[in-house]
Order: sequence, then structure tokens, then C-alpha cells
Amino acid sequence: MSAVRWGRGAAGFGRALWPAGPPGLLAEEGALGGVWGRKRSSTASPCEQDRRKDWGHAELLEVLKARVRQLQAEGVAEVTVKRVAKRVAVARAPEAGGAQPPRQAQAGAEGAAPMLSSRWAQKLDDDQRLMERRKRRLEGKLQKHVEKVAWQKQLRLEPRLLSRKLASQLQHWEQGTPRSPWEEQLAQLLQEAPQGRSGEAAAAPADGGPESRLEGQRQRLLSFFECCLLTGHLPLAHHVLVTHHSKSQQQRLLTLSMYNMLMLGWARQGSFKELMYVFFMLKDAGLTPDLRSYAAALQCMGRLDQDAGTIRRCLKQMAQDGLQLQGLFTAVPLSAEERAELLRAVLKAKPAFTPPRPPVPPPQVNTSPLLREIYAKDPTVSYPRLHLSLKELQGLFRQQLRVEMATTVTVGSVEKVPLLTKEVLHARKTLAGLRTQWRTALYRELQETKESEAHAAREGRLSLFPYLCLLSEKEIVGMLLQTLQALPAQGESLLFLAHELGLRVFKRKQLRNEVEELEQRYSKYLHLLASDTQVAEPCLPRQHWEALGVPEAPHEQPWPMSVVVQLGKQLAEVLVRAAQMPSSLAAPRSPGTLIPVLYHVYSFRSFRQIGILKPHPAFTQLLETAAERTLTFESTDVPMLCPPLPWTSPHSGAFLLSPTKMMRSVEGSQQHQLLLERCPPAELHGALDALTQLGNCAWRVNGRVLDLVLELFTDKGCPRLGVPAPPSEAPRPPEGRQAPKGCLLPEVSPAEKAEMRRELARRLKVAREMQSLRADALYRLSLAQHLRHRVFWLPHNMDFRGRTYPCSPHFNHLGSDLARALLEFAQGRPLGPHGLNWLKIHLVNLTGLKKRESLQARRDYADELMEDILDSADQPMTGRKWWMEADEPWQALACCMEVAQAVRAPDPTAYVSHFPVHQDGSCNGLQHYAALGRDSVGAASVNLLPLDLPQDVYSEVAAQVEVFRRQDAEQGVRVAQVLEGFISRKVVKQTVMTVVYGVTRYGGRLQIEKRLREIHDFPQDFVWEASHYLVRQVFNSLQEMFSGTRSIQRWLTESARLISHTGSAVEWVTPLGIPIIQPYHRDSKVMIKGGLQSLTFSSSVDTSQKPNTLKQKNGFPPNFIHSLDSSHMMLTALHCYRRGLSTGAPHCCCRKGLTFVSVHDCFWTHAADVAVMNQVCREQFVRLHSQPILHNLSRFLIKRFCSDPRTSKSIWVSRLMDTLLSVPKAGTFNLEQVKHSTYFFS
Repeated sequence: MSAVRWGRGAAGFGRALWPAGPPGLLAEEGALGGVWGRKRSSTASPCEQDRRKDWGHAELLEVLKARVRQLQAEGVAEVTVKRVAKRVAVARAPEAGGAQPPRQAQAGAEGAAPMLSSRWAQKLDDDQRLMERRKRRLEGKLQKHVEKVAWQKQLRLEPRLLSRKLASQLQHWEQGTPRSPWEEQLAQLLQEAPQGRSGEAAAAPADGGPESRLEGQRQRLLSFFECCLLTGHLPLAHHVLVTHHSKSQQQRLLTLSMYNMLMLGWARQGSFKELMYVFFMLKDAGLTPDLRSYAAALQCMGRLDQDAGTIRRCLKQMAQDGLQLQGLFTAVPLSAEERAELLRAVLKAKPAFTPPRPPVPPPQVNTSPLLREIYAKDPTVSYPRLHLSLKELQGLFRQQLRVEMATTVTVGSVEKVPLLTKEVLHARKTLAGLRTQWRTALYRELQETKESEAHAAREGRLSLFPYLCLLSEKEIVGMLLQTLQALPAQGESLLFLAHELGLRVFKRKQLRNEVEELEQRYSKYLHLLASDTQVAEPCLPRQHWEALGVPEAPHEQPWPMSVVVQLGKQLAEVLVRAAQMPSSLAAPRSPGTLIPVLYHVYSFRSFRQIGILKPHPAFTQLLETAAERTLTFESTDVPMLCPPLPWTSPHSGAFLLSPTKMMRSVEGSQQHQLLLERCPPAELHGALDALTQLGNCAWRVNGRVLDLVLELFTDKGCPRLGVPAPPSEAPRPPEGRQAPKGCLLPEVSPAEKAEMRRELARRLKVAREMQSLRADALYRLSLAQHLRHRVFWLPHNMDFRGRTYPCSPHFNHLGSDLARALLEFAQGRPLGPHGLNWLKIHLVNLTGLKKRESLQARRDYADELMEDILDSADQPMTGRKWWMEADEPWQALACCMEVAQAVRAPDPTAYVSHFPVHQDGSCNGLQHYAALGRDSVGAASVNLLPLDLPQDVYSEVAAQVEVFRRQDAEQGVRVAQVLEGFISRKVVKQTVMTVVYGVTRYGGRLQIEKRLREIHDFPQDFVWEASHYLVRQVFNSLQEMFSGTRSIQRWLTESARLISHTGSAVEWVTPLGIPIIQPYHRDSKVMIKGGLQSLTFSSSVDTSQKPNTLKQKNGFPPNFIHSLDSSHMMLTALHCYRRGLSTGAPHCCCRKGLTFVSVHDCFWTHAADVAVMNQVCREQFVRLHSQPILHNLSRFLIKRFCSDPRTSKSIWVSRLMDTLLSVPKAGTFNLEQVKHSTYFFS
């Protein structure tokens, strides 16, 4: 829509919008808003509203007239005394209803009005409005409290017991005399024998049995109870527990932990009667009380100051159940206040009892031989310090704390700023008005949704009510408005939106609120990192943090995927109902009715029909015209402004307040977390400390590169350089006869129609891809601009294989060439005697040239090109533009600038460089395979052997494929003849690289097909046949060149196939002690019915489903190799910090450790430190593969899957045992040669 049409269309905007007004009193967080009813807006006619306005003016004039008379008759002091009384009278006037009629007031005020002071009038008016607002707020709170109490009275607290004996006891005790108090009945009830299942049976369903199918429902019920307790709806949780307990089928879902959770909740409130109800249900379910059960009962007795006799009987029964009294204080997690009440009760029965001191954990020492040097006490090795002082770091901490407490970060967009024309200003005003209306409507819809969900919960059903109460209505409304703002023009899948919204609620509800205590501890922690402080004893960040006595963060139970999606779907539907706009925005001549902003439509994506939420084109046009230039991110999606918290456990580390998991996994999956929790803490120290080490690297933005990128981005982009073009450059739908409507013409043949549809689909696909790339670049560049001139950090976690990733998804060093070029180390290092040479070598590596040349030849080549290098640095956009021809152009340009500054410095060895230099592994997956099999031929191909020139495995495979092609061509094979001259390194590289990571022949064929289509001279009619032929020859070549590699792959694949046939997922432990399990199970369909559409999605992480054999066997070889390259990287990171470096610069001799970060098998450090990093890298690779990795794996798998007597007779277990005992034999390659290989990493 043009700006002119827009202006005409919005001319009647003021008349078309809803009645304006404040959103009304907001429901407090965790409370029900009013009766969750619709808020009433004024329906008075314009004439009536004018009369009301005149009446209010008349009242004000009468008050002011009396005020004037008072000022004339009385002194200043007396006037001051009476000021408050007058203001109160003004505030009560509307309530009393005693104001005089308007005409009389106007007549009486005619003479006084000119004498009035506008300042006094304004002040009195403000005071009146303030009093009215306070009154309304108080009345609203009282009304909500009354309604909440009335609502809670409707909830059933008395249990319905299935055991007649227990039911009669409960009835007798409820009607008993005062001589039979509840506390005594508890002691008697504890002596009742369990009626059925034990607590263990309820809490741990048998693997593979019918009970395991209930696990998903149990997780959902448990998360419901947790949310009820978090939001203060304990009676509601109790009501749902009673409802489920009263039905035998639903009672099977209840576990001992659920009963305990509610008992602890009632104990905190001192509600013993309700706690007794839960105890009755616990016994009725046949469960045995555990330490938590007794802790709840005794804690409640302590709060109520009960008699010692009842407490003694309770403690006696606990002893008879085999539970130790000391366990109440050591094994049950309680707050200090709960612990005090528990101790109070125990001391009443046993005055001589002394609670055990918190157990001092035995010194946990990691026993891995690979880490012995890291954890050896060495007073001469101190942790490397940052370049910032303690005061600076404390200021950065406070900034990060504010960011996380706000939960979101708003940054300016780098999109081109438009001229502030009348159309732009009008569009922004229109948007502001619409958002005000949407905010009001969202409050109303949210309260109505809460009412509906609360009604469902009152009926005993699991509803979303407690989840909707986790965040304040203000937070939810803000989150929904952000979602609406960020929705792309082509819409988004409803399932994707639901998942994202549900996750955002889950992440925000985890925000911990221990700010003051955290600030004190973090300040002490900074003494280890600050440049101007010291610590008493050298140690690692994790060790220092633990020495401060920091309590372990509570483990957060993940929500089931069905809950996440259902909650997000409900919120999306609230947004759809609330977001409306005047129809005049879409059609200028239409009546001023309201139309939805979001439409639910169906579309086909990859041959599947999916539901999409799509914004109205008029709203999209309104956003484009308004051109608001801000972006909002979650606080956990942007880099940190201070050093991250050290990782101390699988669920504690990284962000200050926002809990983050050490091992990222698909939402709803718990198997990884359970493995980590069962793992001895000391075994994880290597992984925890490596993640902390990676996160402690300080970064800054390369401003010169950013300026050049923004110049292209705000113009029309440059796809050749990786700068996406704007949507205006996307291909348009065909016009004329080829337009979509052309398909309806009768003279168009079916073949032409099919071609037109394919062309239209192709253009739409390209447009969507351009939109996605543009948005990704917009986020990255906007964050870079926001962080310009700042120091920031990238906290890390890892995937289930142990590979590490930054937590910030939009701006990090794992991205494209452009993303990497924008970053440099915040802490500089003098180049020293060899740093400039490494910068030159790195620059030539980035060009993609001289890959088969020696390091000296690359340095010489850089010297030959120095004129082009300096020209690129000085005139990147107007000079010869040599840098644009490089494989990695932006990184090459950044390196040109660094080289230019270094060579022009008075002393290049003293030049302080912030530029990261990379060292890449030579087909790292094959390097690990060759080392595992001691394969001499394979080792030589991937540079494990010391040679004068680097070997290029991709070129060698291409040469071998060419040999096969030539043989076939001589025998008359047509496709081999067509391929003459087209087999190159580039064609086979991706397939060779990914074969080691499990790519199939089908996937390899697609990779080669894509490369062949990029060759303009290749006959396109032969692409399909040629790709089939080439992928077969590539696999044959690898089989011939890497025989040891293929035998290990086959052994791993067969082992995984047999393990999955036994009904288990493949597990192993990395050399650093990280437990790994593959999350591949058969898909389980989950359906969420109702609303806009029924959502169906597949979940492959349901452990109650059988393993997916195909994924398990295909995934094991690449995942195992990934776990090895991750172990190598972590070992290198941990050993790098211990290396003392001497660069020749006097002021740096005292600094120990070197900066190290990685992109999987690409290691980064300062130019001055490359030689040291290379040494460490080679040493740790040799140490890693000196371990009997395959034999250790075999022993672990035999113990894990073949040692159970119940399954030992299974034919699958028998075959598995035979396979695992047949470990592939190793060759004769000597690993020590790797230490002298120049091109192992280069």
C-alpha cells in the first residue's frame, strides 16, 4: 500500500478504534484477576459523556471558589492545616454524590473563575485522580481476596479413600473428641501397613512394561503440582490430588514424590489437618513414607508446638521403618527456616539430640590419567587474569544483573532509518494507538482464559491455570506483543510459535531471586579474575566458586513437551483473539469494523499440510511504513556483559539468574540429565572446567569490519560476500500469462500448468530463504552494533555428544565468515618474534590458496602480495578489492587490516594484536579414525605423519576416483566418459568430509549433485546418473585408502544395531568421563486438540518407546568420533591455561596461560601463542589416543548390556557379546610421530 493510500485509509482511524482507556487494575502475579471476567468499557453516548464532563468541571469550580474564600479570610498557617481536609473532601465528592447541579455550579463560578490559579487547579485535580486510583486499587484487591477465598472453599480437601478401613478411621477421627487429636492419629496412621505398591515401585516404573507408558502423564502431573506450589495454589493442587486419588485408574499416576510435595507444602503453612489428609491418601495408595514424608510431618508439628508424646511415637515409627533420624538433616533438602522448625520438633522429643553438621564432602579428585596434571597442586601456576580491574568487573556485573532481571534486551535495529515524513509519523502514531488497545484486550482475554482454565482445574482436571499464573499478566502481554511484532510477513507455523512461547514461559519462570547474596559471592569470585587482586591459593574458577560455600542451585524439572506446546498454543490463541484492527486500514472505504490482525491458514511445506498464523497484509504494510527500528531479545539469547558463572554441576553455571543446562537436549528429554545426575561429580570436572574456560574468553567487536558490512547491508546487500539482500530484491511472482492466475486459462496445457506451479514454488522458496537470511543477518549486525565499544563474554554449554556451543544463538564465533570477522579478542597480546609470520600464514590460509604448499611458501606468498594486502586494508571498497576473491573474504579483510597495522608499527614485535589466528584439523574425523586403528596409510593421508608438504585427502580421493573413472571410460561406460575433466577436489570434498560422520550414499549423492549443478559446462541431463556413479566411486576410494577406518565404522555400527535390538539406546562414556546416550527412539505421536487447530507432533525422545534401530546404528560412529574430537578440544583448552608464555615483551612475562577458544576442530588463539597452542594440541591428541579407547568402550558396553542374568540367554545379547569381544585389530602406526607433524593442525 502506498503512503498516499495509507494516509487516506487511516484518516478515520480515531473514529474506528475501540474506546480508549486504561487497561484497568492488573491481576497480581499468581492471583486470579477479578473473577476473570471481561472488563467493562464505557458505553455512554457522546452527549452523556459531555454532560458528565461538565458536571466534573462544575464540582471543581465550586471547590476552587470555596478555596478562594478561605484564602481571603484565613492566614497561611491555617490554610496549610486545612489543605488536607479540602483534598479529602474533593476526593469524596463523587462518592457522596452530593454535588450541585451543573447549571447552578456554572452560575456560581462565573465571578470566581478569573481569580483562580491554574497551578492550584491542576494540583487539586491531580490529587483527586490519585485518591480515586488508590481507592479503586484497594477495592479491586479486596474483591480479589474475597473471590479467591470463596473459590478455594469450593475445592475439595477431604480425601475419598478406596480402603474401607482407612475411610472409616478417617470418618471416626474427624468426628472424634478433643482427646483424640490429629497429631495422635498421625502416629497411629504411620503404623498402618502399606496396602499395595511401594514407593519405589511407584516412583520408578519398570523399563519397557505397561507402567512405563504412564511416565509422560506422571511428568505432566508432577509439573502441574510444582507450578501450583510456585504460584501459591496449594489448595488447587490438593483438590486435583484428591480427584485423582479417588479413581483407581488415575491413582496409578500418583507417586510418592507427589504426595510428599503436597505434604511439604502444607507443612510450610502449618496446616496439619490437610497434611493428615495427604497422609491418609498416601497410606490408601499402598505407599511407604520416606524421609521427606516424616520431615513434612515433624516440621508441621514444630510450627504448631505439639506435645512431645506424639513426636516420640512418630520418631519411633520412623526408626521401625529403617530410617535414620540424622537423615532428616542430611538427605532432605530444606531451607534454613524449615530446618529450624524440624529441629524444634525433634528437640521436644529428644532434648539431647544434636543435629549433624552439614557433611563435609570428601575431597573429590578426578582420577582420569588425562587430567592428572590439571588437578595436581602446583603453587607456581595461577589462573590467567583478565585485563580489567575489580571495580570495572563489578560494574559490568551490575549491568548484566539488570539485564537478566528485566528478562529482555531491546537493541536498535541497523536497518536503514527512513525520513520522518508525515506518513511515517502517522503510521507510528497509529501503531501506538493499536498497541494500547491490544494491551487492554490481551489483559481481558488472558483473564478470561484463566477463568476457563481455573474452572477446569476445579473439576479436578489438569489445566493450564497454574502455568498461566507463573508470570505476571504484564509480562505475558509484553511477550505476546513482542511475538506479534516479530512475526514474518509470510507467517509462521502454529506448532513452532506454540513451542517457542511455551519455552519462553518456562525459561522465565526459572528466574532465581537471590540477588543480594549472589552479588556478594560474585564480588569475591572476581578476585580470581581481576587484574588488580590476588587469591590466597591458586585454583580453577570452579574450585574458587565452590570454596566460597555457594549452595547448589535447585534442579529444575523440565516440562513435558505436550505441556510446553499446549501452553504456547493457548497463548497464541489469546493473541489471535485480542489483536484486531480497524478494517479501514485494509480497505479505506470500508466501514469502521474490527478485523483480526492474525489469520489462521493452512499451507503445504515439504508435502505436509501445516497450520500457519499469518499477519494481515495491511498490518505488515503498517509496520513497514512506520519503520520502527528496535529489536527485542531474551536476556539469555545475547552475550553476557560480565564473566559467566563457573560451571559447578550439570544444571548450575553460565548466566547469573537464568538457569542453564550444561548439556542441551531436545525439550522434554530427561535421559541425558538423569545420566549426568547419577554420574559421580568428580568425573564431570574436566567437562565443567573446560566449559568455564571457553566462556571466560573476553570478546569485542571489530568496528572497522562492522562499518563496511553495515554499508552494504543498508544498501542492497551483497550475496556474493555473504551480506543478504533485502526482501525488495527477492524474485516476484510471474506476471502476464505466466502469472498464477494463468493456470486458470483454458488454453494452458497440463504440462504448462505444472511448470508454472514449479516456477512459482521456486520463487516463493527463494523469497523465503532470502527473508530468513536477512533476518539472521539483521539480528547479528544489530547485536554487534549494540555491543560496539563493549567487552562481552560468550557462556558455553554442550550437546549430548560433548561438542561445545555458545549459549548466545545470534552473535557468536561459530557462525559464517561474516560472523567470525566481526569478533576479536578483547585482551590483546604483543606479536613477539613470530606473531607477524603467523598472521601472514593465516591470511593465505583464508584465501584458500597454497593449500599444498609449506608454511614457508605461504609466508613468502604473503610477502609477494603485500601491496594487495595493504591496498585491501586501506581501500577495501574502492581499491583493487583483492580480499573479495578469498574463500573467507571478510576474515581475510580483517586479517589484511591487522597485518597492515603490524607492519607499519615502529616495532612489529611490540604491536598488541587482538586478532584470533586459527589452526584447523586436517579432516579431523579421519584423523581420529586413523589414530584409533593405528592405520599408517590413513595417517599419512590426513597429516598425522611428519612430512615436508601437507597432504590433502580430498585431492587424493579425487585422484583415486579419476583412476576408477578412466578405467570405466575405457570399457565404454557412458557416464564415466561424460565426467571426463569434471572430477575435482571441490566435487568430492563435502562427501569425503561427511562420510566419516555417517553420511549415507543417498546423502552423499545429493551433495555431489549440488556440486555438479554448480558447474555450468556440465551437461545437466547427466546430473542424476553422474551423482550416482560418483558417490559409489567415492565410497570405494575411501574403502581402499582407509581400510582400518571402515572396519572400525562397521564394528561400531553393528554393535549399535544389536544394542538397539535388545531394547536399549546406545550409551558410552567419553575419555573425559562424560556419560553419553543417543536420544533416538521410535516416534510417539502427541496430539493437542481444540482451539484453532489440533496440533500433532512426533517426539523421538520418549524413553518408553523402543529405540529407533536405524538412527541408533547410523548415529553411533559419527557421534562416537564427535565425542572424541570434543575430548581432544577440552584437553587442549585445559592445558593451554597452564602454559607460561614469554613473548619478549617485558610487561607480559608475568602473564600465565593463553587465550583459547574453538569451533569444534578449529582452534583459535593470539598470533604470538600459535606455536605453544600447536604443541599442546599435538601432545593432548597423542595422550588421548594412547588410551585403549576401543577396548575401554568394549568393556563398558559388555558391562552395561551383557551382564544382566535375566537377558543373558537372549539371542541378541549373545550376538552382541560376540561382536563386542571382536575389537578391530590395530595397525603399526606410531602415535609419537604426531608430535612432530607440522600440518596435523595448520
